[in-house]
Amino acid sequence: MLPSSEPIIEMKGISTRLGGQVVHQDLELTVKRGEILGIVGGSGTGKTTLLRLMLGLERPARGTIKILNGAATWLDPENGTTLRRRSGVVFQRGALFSALSVVDNVALALRELRSYDDEFVRETALFLLERVGIGLEHAGKLPSELSGGMVKRVAFARALALAPEILFLDEPTAGLDPEAAKSIVALIDELQGELRLTVIMVTHDLDTLIALCDRVAVLADRKIILAAPIDEVVEDPHPFIRSYFLGKRGRQPVRRRRLENPPTTVTGSIAPWKIALTPSRPAYSSSC
Repeated sequence: MLPSSEPIIEMKGISTRLGGQVVHQDLELTVKRGEILGIVGGSGTGKTTLLRLMLGLERPARGTIKILNGAATWLDPENGTTLRRRSGVVFQRGALFSALSVVDNVALALRELRSYDDEFVRETALFLLERVGIGLEHAGKLPSELSGGMVKRVAFARALALAPEILFLDEPTAGLDPEAAKSIVALIDELQGELRLTVIMVTHDLDTLIALCDRVAVLADRKIILAAPIDEVVEDPHPFIRSYFLGKRGRQPVRRRRLENPPTTVTGSIAPWKIALTPSRPAYSSSC
């Protein structure tokens, strides 16, 4: 899906303090509906804190955050519930509940809604597991019995359970071997196109960043110094950008990007479970 010019998140004049230390100062960021936005920055620059601000898990010392055209904000508990139902999160290590089976991890959010019977919830969870590449033979396993790549996929299935509009990803390929990382990148690309998601992703993996992102937001000097397509970002003269993208670590992925044609984005259909799981079931949508 091609991103629109409509903002889905607007952050203005954000200042954040953690333990007396200034993390962000006068930060500005707009996220466009339907885009994949990558957030990069050095260690300790507040990338994950920025995600937590958008999710309402942290409050800024100053500034405003407008999400979903004002339908959700951390200032209002009721609107915060709206945000939770309209967004999904995949944490860096998956953050699955260790005592719950794979299928119960995915089904948890649907059960908390108390809007569907147990059979529908289980069928939906199994469908989502299959969609992210987890065979049904693994549904009854505990997270400890899965590989790192499988844990990530289950986390994606859980994040999709409420049919979100926004998907937040914190280091989605961290800790994975190269092949597993490539498969997760392909999964993100497929899901974003099929489900018409807005994806906000923190990553240090330049291959992932270059393969997926419509724009890259660079966090340095306590603010977003640039948010632009990758080809524009790598031309910026800021010292951090030059070091990050054109240093020894970044040179090879950037060179590959310049040699290859930009990837095309395929617009898919609405997710099947957002229409109806079976003809006898009620329609399932994020408005439920």
